[in-house]
Amino acid sequence: MKATPPLKLAWFVWGLGALFYMMGFFQRVAPAVMTEELMRDFNISAAALGNLSGFYFYSYVMMQIPTGILADTWGPRRLLTLGSLVAGIGILLFALAPHIIWANIGRFLVGGSVAVAFVGCLKVSMNWFPPRLFAMVSGTTLLAGLLGAILAGTPLRLLMNFFNWRTILLVSALGTVMIGIAIWVFARDFPSEKGYADTGDTSPAPNKKSRAQLIGGIFEVFKYKNIIPLFFVPGGIIGCLLTFCGLWGVPFLKAHYNLPTHQAAALTSAALVAWGIGGPFFGWLSDRVGKRKSIFIAGYTAALFGCGVVFFIPDLPLPVLIAALILMGFSSGCVILTFAIAKESVPGSLAGTISGIMNMAFMIGPTLMQPAVGWVLDQKWQGAMVNGVPIYSLSTYQTGFALMTLWAALSLCSLFFTRETHCKQTV
Repeated sequence: MKATPPLKLAWFVWGLGALFYMMGFFQRVAPAVMTEELMRDFNISAAALGNLSGFYFYSYVMMQIPTGILADTWGPRRLLTLGSLVAGIGILLFALAPHIIWANIGRFLVGGSVAVAFVGCLKVSMNWFPPRLFAMVSGTTLLAGLLGAILAGTPLRLLMNFFNWRTILLVSALGTVMIGIAIWVFARDFPSEKGYADTGDTSPAPNKKSRAQLIGGIFEVFKYKNIIPLFFVPGGIIGCLLTFCGLWGVPFLKAHYNLPTHQAAALTSAALVAWGIGGPFFGWLSDRVGKRKSIFIAGYTAALFGCGVVFFIPDLPLPVLIAALILMGFSSGCVILTFAIAKESVPGSLAGTISGIMNMAFMIGPTLMQPAVGWVLDQKWQGAMVNGVPIYSLSTYQTGFALMTLWAALSLCSLFFTRETHCKQTV
């Protein structure tokens, strides 16, 4: 009888995909500390900047359902390798862009290609780890991605004191391509391909006949209880978190707390670090208690409270501001339970597809909210500028932030219409 793969090997295979996910998150958040440089170099408004950042999310969301299908048919190795190579090309195009149009195209390519990273990592975790570890590994995957967001905060801002943003992105493009090569050389879809017994998801890839029916499978997942209400849940709070920490938080904190850029980036990074810690914690707690829904609701409520404090209470003492940001980030980690509930609510043969659909649900929030908040800022802008960059009033920011806060509140209401799975496969 073949031995099961050692966990260190499973973590290594997973880690290669996690590196790609980390790089994708770095690219997702990097514009937050480049707002002044991007607006100045491309001569664009807040709405155009929000749209530039949003191009990442437009293609990211579009690719989620195809990614889920490809994860079930191609396997994660080919999916992650190709994604890394295309992402490298997109980053290169963004770094060399002479005009905003080319920058938008580069961001679009990056978003669409790194869209495969999270679902690919989830598929690796299904194939290489015992099912009892799925929620924990999913949370750890989120943590790995958020390490990229941390690097895109204060470290990136400090690095920009010595190097142009274009140079930094050129280096990251090379690194992304190298990650793709490493995945192809060292990773495999199943432990059996390295001589071990398969311990996770051993469902064979669909045959040609079933591939023709995969589109029907997309609609099929919505026939199962939980999926429709669950689809509307994660985008609300993730829209708040990534719109603030990924784009508008740094200029907001600079303008209204008089913080230098690197310190403002450090605070938004702290929220993302807390999010990364919260993901594994909520996954572990849910597995430990044997409950999903009640823990999800508690975490979501706490995250929404943290958002309200940061967005709408002015002139907070710095320790209180930091605490509220950490609460917002840490509690947002509860959204990792979206994947566990969804996975437990559909047949195993649709695991990749449902992961892609739910990852799309995550990204709808920042996809819509980043440019929407930018549009509000432009509409209410009173003409103030510093060094050629527009400055927005507190009330202007709060109007924009109110949009995403309302959506998060409605998303929380949707969560109440889901049913508890008790950490078990229900179909």
